[in-house]
Amino acid sequence: MDSEINSEPVGGCSSVPSCHTILFANMRLISISSPAQNFFKLITLGIVFHAVFIVSVFDCYFTSHVVHGMLPHRAGLGEAKRIVLIVGDGLRADLLFTVNAFIDVVPSSPEIIAPYLRDIVQTRGAFGVSHTRVPTETRSGHVAIIGGMYEYVSSASKGWKTNPVHFDSVFNQSSHTFSFGAPDVSPMFAQGATPGKVDTWIYGEENEDFTKDATGLDIWVLDQLRTLLQNASSNAVLDSQLRDDKVVFFLHLLGLDSTGHSYRPHSKEYMNNIQVVDYIVQQTEELFSNFYHDEETSFIFTADHGMSKIGNHGDGDPDNTRTPLIAWGRGIRGPLPDSIPSSHDDYSHPWQLDDFLRRDVEQADLVPLMTALLGINYPVNSIGVLPDADPTRPGYLLPREGEPALAPLALANAESILEHYLVKHESKAAQTIRYKAFEPLEKVSQDGKPSRVSWVSKIERLISDGRSFEARQETDELMKITLQGLRYLETYDRVLIRAIVVAAYLGWAAYSSLSILPPAVSSVSANERAWVRITTTAAVAIFWAFFAAQRAPWTFYVYVTFPCYFWQQFALRGVPVLVQQFKSSERPGSFTCRVLFHLVIVVVVLQFMVAAYAHRSLWSVGFLFMGILWPLASWPSHVRSQKPKLLLLWTGSCLATGIFPLLSVNKVEDLYMIMCGGATILAVGAGYLRLVWDGTAAAGKISIVQASFIVLMMAITASSVKSLQAKQGLSIINQTLAWIILVVSLIYPFILKAQHRTPTSRIVSLFLGFGVSFVILSISDEGLFYAAFTCNLLLWIEVETAVRLNGPGGVSSKQGYEFRTDDVRIVLFFLFFVQVAFFGSGNVASISSFYLGPIFRLLPIFNPLLVVALLIFKIAAPHVVLSAVLATLNTRLHLPPFSLFIIALTLTDGMTMSFFLNVTDTGSWLEVGQSISFFCVNSLLLVCSAGMYTIGEYLVLEYGTGASTHQVRLTE
Repeated sequence: MDSEINSEPVGGCSSVPSCHTILFANMRLISISSPAQNFFKLITLGIVFHAVFIVSVFDCYFTSHVVHGMLPHRAGLGEAKRIVLIVGDGLRADLLFTVNAFIDVVPSSPEIIAPYLRDIVQTRGAFGVSHTRVPTETRSGHVAIIGGMYEYVSSASKGWKTNPVHFDSVFNQSSHTFSFGAPDVSPMFAQGATPGKVDTWIYGEENEDFTKDATGLDIWVLDQLRTLLQNASSNAVLDSQLRDDKVVFFLHLLGLDSTGHSYRPHSKEYMNNIQVVDYIVQQTEELFSNFYHDEETSFIFTADHGMSKIGNHGDGDPDNTRTPLIAWGRGIRGPLPDSIPSSHDDYSHPWQLDDFLRRDVEQADLVPLMTALLGINYPVNSIGVLPDADPTRPGYLLPREGEPALAPLALANAESILEHYLVKHESKAAQTIRYKAFEPLEKVSQDGKPSRVSWVSKIERLISDGRSFEARQETDELMKITLQGLRYLETYDRVLIRAIVVAAYLGWAAYSSLSILPPAVSSVSANERAWVRITTTAAVAIFWAFFAAQRAPWTFYVYVTFPCYFWQQFALRGVPVLVQQFKSSERPGSFTCRVLFHLVIVVVVLQFMVAAYAHRSLWSVGFLFMGILWPLASWPSHVRSQKPKLLLLWTGSCLATGIFPLLSVNKVEDLYMIMCGGATILAVGAGYLRLVWDGTAAAGKISIVQASFIVLMMAITASSVKSLQAKQGLSIINQTLAWIILVVSLIYPFILKAQHRTPTSRIVSLFLGFGVSFVILSISDEGLFYAAFTCNLLLWIEVETAVRLNGPGGVSSKQGYEFRTDDVRIVLFFLFFVQVAFFGSGNVASISSFYLGPIFRLLPIFNPLLVVALLIFKIAAPHVVLSAVLATLNTRLHLPPFSLFIIALTLTDGMTMSFFLNVTDTGSWLEVGQSISFFCVNSLLLVCSAGMYTIGEYLVLEYGTGASTHQVRLTE
C-alpha cells in the first residue's frame, strides 16, 4: 500500500540501533506497508534461501572424493590367505586399553577389561590408535575402514543403509566376503561390489532395541559365524569359497554403540559389553584355528568411531575420533619396544603399555594394510597410505621376503593414489577455463615429462637397484605430494564459491531491508531500470555459461541466482532511497559517521553471540546486561521509580534464566529434577493463568485439561524411567499413552485458539501444551529452564511495553505508531533469545550434543528419522513460545504485524556469514567438527525461527489492531 508523508518530528529513544535504521534517522517520515501476503512471500523466500545455502558449506569445504575411470594397481602376492575384520562399533580406545578404566563407576570392576586383546598387544600383535574424521558416524567410519576414503560430510544426510555413490572397496577386490552384523552396515558394501561376491547375514531392525541388553546383537554375530563354518562340512561349494585365497570375513559388533547411547561409555553396561567383545574375539580366533588348521589368517580389530561422555558421536570430539587398532596373525609383526622419543603421550600413559610401541594410523590407512596382506588390487577410490611406506617408522607388516618387499607395496599404493589424482586433474583441465595445474606434480622435468612421471621412474630404478630404504622415502614423499594435489583440485573453486555465498548473504540483508525502507520520492527511470535488469541478467548468464563449461553441480546455478536477484531488487528500490537520504542530510559527513558507528555496535553484538557458541558463559553475561545494566542505563528514571516490582521481577528472571548456560552440559538422568521441572511448569502456568483469567468457564476448563496432560505425562515418565533403569524394557502401555498424550497436548492449544481472550493466555496455553514434551523428553533440568525462560519472555513483553509507552515520545496521537531505532535493540534481544532457547537447555553447538536417553521412553527401537524428528521437536518447542511472544510484542507496542521480525531477518546473517567464513577442513578434527556444527546449528535456528514466527503471528493476529497499513516514524 502507498505510504503517507508526515513532517512532524519525533523524539528520540535510548537504544542499540541498527545501520539499516540509522540510515533513515533524519528522515521525517517512514511508512511501512506490510500486508500479510508480502510478509509470507518474504518469509518463504527466506526459508528457501537459507535452507539451500546450508548445503553451500559442503560444496565449498567438503566435496566427494569419488571419481571413476582409474586403473587398478595390485599390492603384490599377499601375505595371508584370509583376513578377519572385527569392528567394535562405538568403542573408545582409552576405555579398551586403560587399566582400571571403570573403577570410579564400578568399584568391583576388573583391572583389565579386555584381557585377551591386551595379551595380543603384549605378546603377538601390533597396536595403536586409528584416527577417524568428521562425521564420526557408523557409515562414514566403515567407508573409511573398508573403502579407504572419507565420505564428505553432507553424505551423512543421504541415507543410513545405502550409499549415495558407489565406490570400490576391499570387499569388492576380495575373492569373496562374508559379512555379519547390523542391517544399517552389512548390506551397504554389497551394493557397489560385483554381484554375488559379498554375502551378508543381518538381524532384523526390531532387534536394535535400546532398552534391552545390546550384547545379544554381538553374540548373534558370533553364532552366525559359527553356523557358517559348521555348514561347510555339508556344503562343498561353501567349503570351497571359505578355503579360497583372498577371502574377507567382516564381523560388525553393534552392541557397544547401542549400549553407549543408552547408558553412556562410563557405565557398567558399557564395561560388560567390552568384556563380551573380548570374548567374541577369542572365540572367533579359536573357530578359525579349528576350521582351517593353518596359520594363514590375519586379524584386524578396530572401531568405526568412539563415543562422547554423554553417549553420542558425529562431531570431532577427540573421544569420538580416537579408536583402537590391534592387528595380529599372518604377515603382521609382533610387539616392538617403545621408540625414542616415546610413541606415548598423556592420553596413552594410563594404559600402562609404555614399554610397547604405539603406532597410530589414519582410519583410511587400514585399507592399504588389508590390501597388502591379501595381495589384491588397491581399491581405486582409496586415499589411504600404507603404514609401512615411511621407512623411518615401524609399520604393521612382516613380509615373508623381508623389508625389501615393502618398497614395491608402497609404490603400488602411490601409483593408485596418483591414478586418482590424474583422473581428477584431467577432468578439471578439460572443464576449467584457464586452468592452473598443480605445479609440484605437473612441472616439466629435464626429460620433458611431468614431474610425477619422472618421480615414479626414479622410484622404480631405486627398487631395481636394491635401495629399498631410499625407494620407500621417495614413495612416501610422492604420496604426501599427491594427496596435496588431490586437495588442490578439490578446493580449486573454493574462493569463487565463498565469494558467491558472501554476496548472497549480504544481498539477503539488503533485500529484506526493503520491507522497512520508505519509497523514494523520485523513482528509478525506465532507462536505469532497464540497465539494471540487463546487467543482472547478463551476470546470471555469464555465470551459468561458466558453470556449464566446468560441468559444475546444479547447486552452483542456484547459488549465483539468489544474490543476482537480491541485488537487482535492492538496486531498483533501495539505492534511490540511500542516495536521496544522503543528499537530503545537512551534514553528510556526520551522517556517514553515525551510520558507521551504529553499524559497529550491531556487528559487535552479533559477534558477541558468535563467540558465545564456543563459550557458553557469555550467554549468562548477556542476561546480566539485560537484567541489570540495561534498566539502569536505558530505562527512563520515572519507569524505574514507578514500577519497582516489574524491575525486580525482570532482574530476578534474567538472573535465574542466566544460571542455566553455566550449568554442566554433561548431564545424567535425574528423575527428581524431571519431576521438579514438570511441577514448575504447572506452577508457572497456573500462576499466569490466574493473572489473566477472564472468569469464563471455557478458559478454566482448558487450563485443567492441559494441567492434567502434564500430570499424566509426569506419572508415565516416572514409570518408564524406573523400568528402563531396571532394564525391564519399555512397557507398550507406557509407550502408547506417552505418544497419545504428547500428540493431543500439542494439538490442543491450536484447536481451541478461539477460547482465549488475550495474547498472554494464548502464550501460556502454548507453554503448557509444549510443556508435556519437556517432561517426557527431559533428562534433568530442561523443564526448569523451559519454565524460567518462558517467565523471562512474558516479563519481556511487560518491560518493553512499560519502557516504550512511558518513555520519551510515548504513543503518537496520530493514526499508526512511530517506529524507533529502539526496535532494533528489541530485535537484538529477540535474536539473543533465539540462541538461548537452544543453549539454555544444556545443548552445545554440536551436531552430537543431544541426549538420546529420553528418546527411548518413546522410541525403544532405533529409527534415525524419528529420533532426529523428536530431537528437532524438543529444540523447536521454546521457539514456538518465543515467536508468539514477539508477535504479541508487536501488538502491544502498536507496531505493524511482522515489522520486528522483518528487522530480524535483515540482521540474522551477520552471524551466519561469520560462521560460514570460519568453517575449516584443516586442523584438528575437533576444530573441523565444531566449525561445521556452529554454521549448521545457527542456520537451522534461523530457518526454524522464521517458520515459528509465522505460526506465532497467526496465533496472536486476532488480538491486534486489525490494520493492514500503519504509519510509523523512525527516530534516532
